[in-house]
Amino acid sequence: MKFSELGIIEPILKSIEFDEPTDIQEKTIPLILEGKDVIAGSATGSGKTLVFASGIIQNSEKGRGIQALILTPTRELANQIMKDLTGFSKHKPLNIVSVYGGVSISPQIHGLRVADVVVGTPGRLLDHMERNTINLSKVKILVLDEADRMLDMGFIDSVKQIISQCPKERQTLLFSATISSDIKHLAHNYMNNPIKISVDIYVDPKLLKQVYYDVEDNMKFSLLLHLLKTEPSGLVMVFCNTQRATDFVARHLSKNGVNALAIHGGFSQAKRNQTMMQFHRGKFSVLVCTDVASRGLDIKDVSHIYNYDIPKDPKDYIHRIGRTARAGKEGIAINILSSRDHDSFSALLRMNDVAIKKELLPQFEKISIGWENKGHGRPHGRPQRRHYR
Repeated sequence: MKFSELGIIEPILKSIEFDEPTDIQEKTIPLILEGKDVIAGSATGSGKTLVFASGIIQNSEKGRGIQALILTPTRELANQIMKDLTGFSKHKPLNIVSVYGGVSISPQIHGLRVADVVVGTPGRLLDHMERNTINLSKVKILVLDEADRMLDMGFIDSVKQIISQCPKERQTLLFSATISSDIKHLAHNYMNNPIKISVDIYVDPKLLKQVYYDVEDNMKFSLLLHLLKTEPSGLVMVFCNTQRATDFVARHLSKNGVNALAIHGGFSQAKRNQTMMQFHRGKFSVLVCTDVASRGLDIKDVSHIYNYDIPKDPKDYIHRIGRTARAGKEGIAINILSSRDHDSFSALLRMNDVAIKKELLPQFEKISIGWENKGHGRPHGRPQRRHYR
């Protein structure tokens, strides 16, 4: 199957840099171009942005008001979608504006006056609605991207309020990794005979190796450090469950010779943007992150995923491993378990169809991380090392 066989117009075809459509693109793009409402299962790396971009760009004209609205859960994802839409529309230019919190609202207000397409997070979109700085009366296509994540983050009422301001005669596209009762409720109340499309996870199981190590509670960091220093790798993502753990891991990896930086929701938008700029420029090769901060980040060629913490929500595991083994390249997901992870790991195995092999512990040094002197930011004494097996 070729992109040209899906009904996509020539200006969009000229901007597509991939050879063949992914499963979700092949199944969904023709339906969207026909004007159907669609519910599509989707995972990171599935190519879903081009799916809704094809309909939006094909059916929007510059200077006719906001004709498409894309709702998304995070700032990073809003930025990434705007960037992708801009690329796909370079031969049919549209004014595409992203709106999200954590930055000044004034430039957004200016941008919304001439916007053809808006990508935004629910909270900031509500701010604009309350200020009467956004007009949704001409929206023809509404996209709910990562709908499960938006609802998990408590945006259900905000999403409903925003939908209520869009015309009833519109096309609605919903993308979600899972279809919960809340998702079904949204579809029943706000969509018109939607067609459901399910696709396999884009990660190629033949190219993805999944393993786990079981270590003592005080050995997780030491094992992570050892693996990062001994495993040949390209770009690496290390997932933690909390902002505190993310900061801890990134800081002590750097102190022990691993070029790592952290990113999480506690950082300002400027700092998050700066971190990603450094990552893309190759200034460091290990990104330590939380699930929320990682969603929507456009990071190619990730060879290793490390789960320093096993996610509490089994669905998050699928999103994490979806970062690697993409586009025909091999990848590995390494899970580091201690006693506090066993319940989450059992739930993960029950809920997901995954094969994760137990690995024998290698011989490695224990790194005893001293407490930092209050107010000095320096380790108290030198790290102690001993061999551990």
